[in-house]
Amino acid sequence: MTVAAKPTSERLLSESLPESLPPLTPNTVQRAREGWEAAIDREVRQATEEAFDITQEMGLGKPPRRADGRLRRWILRSLVRLLFRVKVENAHLLPEGPVLLVSNHLNHIDPLLILGELPASPYCYVLGDARSLYNAPWKRTILQWAQGVIPLHRWWKEEKAVIAGAKSGREDLAELAEKIQQDVPDGSSIEMLRQLDRSVQAVFNNGDSLLLFPEGKLGTEEGKLLPLKRGVATYALRSGVPIVLIALIGTHDLYLRKTLTLRFGNAIEFPQAKRPKSRQIQTVIEAIERRLGELLPREYCEPDELKLFRPFLNRMFW
Repeated sequence: MTVAAKPTSERLLSESLPESLPPLTPNTVQRAREGWEAAIDREVRQATEEAFDITQEMGLGKPPRRADGRLRRWILRSLVRLLFRVKVENAHLLPEGPVLLVSNHLNHIDPLLILGELPASPYCYVLGDARSLYNAPWKRTILQWAQGVIPLHRWWKEEKAVIAGAKSGREDLAELAEKIQQDVPDGSSIEMLRQLDRSVQAVFNNGDSLLLFPEGKLGTEEGKLLPLKRGVATYALRSGVPIVLIALIGTHDLYLRKTLTLRFGNAIEFPQAKRPKSRQIQTVIEAIERRLGELLPREYCEPDELKLFRPFLNRMFW
């Protein structure tokens, strides 16, 4: 039987350069186990399904269900600024109207930090990993109240490493690898990609903005970008909205009262293309990589200061 290839636009949503997997340390295996546990957790699944249903309703023209943007902004900003110092640079470069916000990604605090510093209008949705967003009760409480999430299903890099290890002969990983493959969606199904695309287009059609992290996983080093997923370019071209770049600095390692920096860049605009070609996609990706790289520090040095509650805060936002 011949299997039909994915349509180009859908294939590009999940396509990226080959990725390197983390070493199979006890921490890697534990993180993969936590990911599987979150995938089968009833409350995580319920929160994910609710968020997904709401964005699908928007695609059908129903009024969005979400918290007031000003209240959401105040709560998130208050939470983050209670624990950290926040420095915002070049906020005047953010244009009015709906935009596609694109940022590097160093820590699970990143979406909360950005949403707390953006204007309340237009409302900004975040496209993010479902289990990372809903894996802790306090995060579920805030996000289920505020909404504004497009949940993304995918295997974590730690889960991929466990699966690869099991395939290479690590018998001690075989059971966990089987559970991951059975219970955790890898995000590659055509129907899932179509539903995700409809949700994104519904956000822009409603006059709202979208925040996403095109590296697709957490970076490992300040000032360094991982290869970008090509879906960010697809969304930008099909919607025709400006791309606004945000460089996050200091979020990789957290401790009390550390300074976290958001650095905005000039908006990038490309002609709208409902069916973008591969060359157009690549042009946008290269522009984002170049311009975002210019916003990041060339050499980052962690401050030499007392790092209070460092393990607790890093674990809190994990």
